[in-house]
Amino acid sequence: MSRYSGDTVGMVHALDGSDEVGAVVEWYEQLWRSSDVIDDLPVLQQLAALGESVSPALLYRAALSSLFEDMGTEAGHDLPDRALGLEDSKVWNMLYRFQRDGVLGAIGKLRQWGGCIIADSVGLGKTFEALAVIRYFELRNERVLVLAPKRLRDNWTLWARNDIRNPLASDRFAFDVLNHTDLSRDGGLSGDIDLNHINWGNYGLVVIDESHNFRNRPTGRDGESRYDKLMRDIIKSGIRTRVLMLSATPVNNRLNDLKNQIAFATEGNDAALADAGIKSIAGTVRLAQAAFNKWQALPADRRTSQRLLDMLGFDYVRLLDLLTIARSRKHIERYYGVGETGRFPEKLPPENRKSDVAVDGSFPPISAINDEIRRLTLAAYAPLRYVLTHKRDEYDRRYSQTAKVGESVFRQLDREESLVGLMRVNLLKRMESSVHAFALTVERQLGAVDALIEKIAAHDESIEAPTIEDLAEDDPLFDQLGVGKRVKVLLSDADLIAWRRDLDADRERLARLLRQARAVGPERDAKLAELRRIIAEKRANPINGDNRKLLVFTAFADTAAYLYDNLADEVEGITALVTGTGTNRTSSARLKTDLATILTAFAPRARNRPAQLTDEPEIDLIIATDCISEGQNLQDCDCVVNYDIHWNPVRIVQRFGRIDRLGSTNERIKLVNFWPNMDLDAYIGLERTVSGRMKLLDVSATGEENIIEADPGNGMNDLEYRRRQLEAMQNQVIELEDLSQGVSITDLTLNDLRLDLAQLTDEERAQVQQLPFTAHSPVAARDDLPEGAIFVLRAETPAALAALDPKDPLRPHALIHVRSDASVYLPHSAPKTILDNMRRLSRTTPANSERLWEQFDKATRKGAKMEHWQSLLEAAIAGITGTAEDRAVDSLFTTGAPQGMSGASGLDDWEVIAWFPILAPE
Repeated sequence: MSRYSGDTVGMVHALDGSDEVGAVVEWYEQLWRSSDVIDDLPVLQQLAALGESVSPALLYRAALSSLFEDMGTEAGHDLPDRALGLEDSKVWNMLYRFQRDGVLGAIGKLRQWGGCIIADSVGLGKTFEALAVIRYFELRNERVLVLAPKRLRDNWTLWARNDIRNPLASDRFAFDVLNHTDLSRDGGLSGDIDLNHINWGNYGLVVIDESHNFRNRPTGRDGESRYDKLMRDIIKSGIRTRVLMLSATPVNNRLNDLKNQIAFATEGNDAALADAGIKSIAGTVRLAQAAFNKWQALPADRRTSQRLLDMLGFDYVRLLDLLTIARSRKHIERYYGVGETGRFPEKLPPENRKSDVAVDGSFPPISAINDEIRRLTLAAYAPLRYVLTHKRDEYDRRYSQTAKVGESVFRQLDREESLVGLMRVNLLKRMESSVHAFALTVERQLGAVDALIEKIAAHDESIEAPTIEDLAEDDPLFDQLGVGKRVKVLLSDADLIAWRRDLDADRERLARLLRQARAVGPERDAKLAELRRIIAEKRANPINGDNRKLLVFTAFADTAAYLYDNLADEVEGITALVTGTGTNRTSSARLKTDLATILTAFAPRARNRPAQLTDEPEIDLIIATDCISEGQNLQDCDCVVNYDIHWNPVRIVQRFGRIDRLGSTNERIKLVNFWPNMDLDAYIGLERTVSGRMKLLDVSATGEENIIEADPGNGMNDLEYRRRQLEAMQNQVIELEDLSQGVSITDLTLNDLRLDLAQLTDEERAQVQQLPFTAHSPVAARDDLPEGAIFVLRAETPAALAALDPKDPLRPHALIHVRSDASVYLPHSAPKTILDNMRRLSRTTPANSERLWEQFDKATRKGAKMEHWQSLLEAAIAGITGTAEDRAVDSLFTTGAPQGMSGASGLDDWEVIAWFPILAPE
């Protein structure tokens, strides 16, 4: 049996009968006479190849070739036409190798399936990968649309402008940029684009930045959602539209997030991937979600990543592999090396600061403030709570919504109570942020209470009011007889006595809280004083050289403005405030306040400031909200301060990701976190009592769902998960992929491996073709790669195929890693991990490879003593099929024909494609 057709000669044949023997003898004589030059005889070439030492790199390529040879274009051979000139573009030549691999993989998926999600981790340059993909499609004369969150719009428009700050101006990008929110508008201008006359159906490529904002398809709402508009007017109408999505978090614990994004690529066709073995996208995701829920219910000691992989099944893995490209930082460093990119900066242990509210301790502790917040009824924001019992059905009919026919009803009263819960949470979070922000919120709530008390006091009960069902939404009588904006309540329908009682109680409590908060001015603010010390300490003892730059994040614009007002004039150097369009400020009259100018002055190197602007002053301190916590390159800076801890641990990692990026010149970077001045468990307990069993929502500007809720059926599990993550953050700076429980997309996709094969040279392909079966190459064991062997096997008979899941993407192949004691280290259900390890092993240097061959030959007497490796192969086969035949194992390691064997599936049914002996140090 030979590996390939052509000149490759197989060296092992099982023959039955004289006729077969005679045919082989004749075939052999023909080969022997096929050349006049003895050195060129194919048989001798094969014999010479058998005696050569195989390098790990060559063996890895041979394994990939065998694994992907039946996968057609999926192996990566369908690369972009070089004649287009993509490789001559400026953006292409700015990319690292791993980014180019991502670009090529994305183009292949876009061409084959119509969509792709680039889910590389924070700081790996998804924007530049997307720009290279855009360049490819523009070279094909396709019109391109970029949809971005409003706060990131300027990041994209710069690349399409003839601007000296645009380092890619020579590529002449011509794509359109719209905000996500523009899809909800009926007309008007977005930048210089007239939404009234835009030809929505004429885009050949749509790029969606932060595509997780589209992972939910809204239901039960009046009118059309952004999701519906994008699907109907852009993707389904006009010319064929391919969709490239960018997100570091496309899939959280709700696997349905992925389905809604994939629908853009498939135009909502649930069977669009049937040719790739996915009969139903929705069904695949539904089954995977059920498996994930079961996995979450397992005891902690059984809730392992490998078990989740086994439970998810191959269809979901296949789905991710078809349409996603995901690389983590650890993946890049491990499998691409750091020679080209350089290492990410070293993350110093985080500093944790706790401070009281007032320097003299006069302000009540947070626990006492929390008690006051819990006692607030917030009656001004819950008018439906006070509707008279006999009137409630009328209000339910008017305001409650049914999601779908026969499904649950969303009662407005329940929404109202959830809003009240969120307002309590918001009060607590603003208290954590700054006493100033807390005071502003209390003041606004007190004003709402006073206004409502005044309106109730002025209500004339003698007027006969109509029913709520008789009034239209815009009826002017509402202003006279009722309260509320979107949800309106007639005062005649409410229990005004109970309502007034609760309002009076809230007014008294809010007034007291406001007096206490206003008493703590900037001169008595202990937290502000601590921030001043941090700034002074950094300037006195820089982390890197003379780097003075500091980035301070807060969740609230009120806190940011308060800090700027009290620091800008007293801190040496230039300070900037970044809270959004129209509200930014700088302490230098020489700098404009637009976002691009501020960020470029803060990080001129990271943002490629042009030589023409080198005379502009640099900013040393930025105080910002989360409007710049995503998508910004600010790695000139080496220290981030979280002035408050965000609800969502992911947001904290994203903030730090502004400086923890490729291309940083800083050797070390640091994170400083402000925590409430109390025990963490007690703090989590406060949140528990404030939020009750309410589902936590992320009320950030993105509108994305809370991604820390591990189990929607357990209202407390999210807080417990957050406690574990926040506890970890006090001791280390964790990676985004480490936040998620389970398995990351990086663990499941094979894109890099296909590209490794696709980019082989003709010479390397010829070398692969000459390798015989059972070729092997010794490699060195490591801490995460125990001594033993990795086998690449191929099922050759129906009996062997029966041992493999029909949906296994690598079928008929199986990979398995067994330890030296014959136990299974990585089963054949974890092929991606094994392939990644093989990829890493392929980088063994020639000198080390030669040394390892000497060690292997010495231990095996140059292949004469193979009993140990025979036993490992036996264990590998048993690990896959559940059976092992010693006689057949022995025959595979000896010359001559392998011995036949009885049974359903044995070693006669498998071919050893390649194997890596993993050796312990001598």
